[in-house]
Amino acid sequence: MNATPQRTRTIIFDLGGVLLNLAPERTLHAFVELGIHHFDQLFTVHKATELFNRLETGGVEPRQFVETLIREADRPVTGMQVVDAWNAMLLDFRQDSLRFIERLHDRYHILLFSNTNAIHQEAFERNMRETTPWRRMEDVVHTAYYSHKLGRRKPEVTAYEAIIEEEELDPSSTLFIDDNMQNIRGAEEAGLLTHHFLLEERVEDVLKDFLD
Repeated sequence: MNATPQRTRTIIFDLGGVLLNLAPERTLHAFVELGIHHFDQLFTVHKATELFNRLETGGVEPRQFVETLIREADRPVTGMQVVDAWNAMLLDFRQDSLRFIERLHDRYHILLFSNTNAIHQEAFERNMRETTPWRRMEDVVHTAYYSHKLGRRKPEVTAYEAIIEEEELDPSSTLFIDDNMQNIRGAEEAGLLTHHFLLEERVEDVLKDFLD
């Protein structure tokens, strides 16, 4: 569903692949190096098993998640090795995009909605503090929603509906930007305007077509 400048008043951004660069293959390689050779059967960015779904909705504590993966390894590994492997996919922030979004604060309601987990949140917030002028995503957006705290994840329609209700949004004037087509379809089912974000795109270029 395409947005128009007159209708867009709220913008909801995805995080990974939109504002934060990702390299999922680095995590796959790191787990293979730890002796978890079937990690690609357990997790992909676009489809997760029950373990990862529960981690991203707060149903599994990080400690339980790490202990489960330790048991999957064919050699002795430490919890820190598992955490480092899991975080290996997280790269750098797109700071030009973040600066652009920061400048929209006075004219638009800016939100973030990310499928993520406590381990990744700790890692990317540390990255943000150490490498950017901001300490956390709430310094850039008005409110950040994370699936492990919300208790729901994209593309579940109820996840979008929970945010719509909490923020008292008008879906017909709310633009949702995500790089995962499944998430786009879920957002459209919830009545949101959408833009499927492509790898080569940047937020500051995409939004020129949507904002007044």
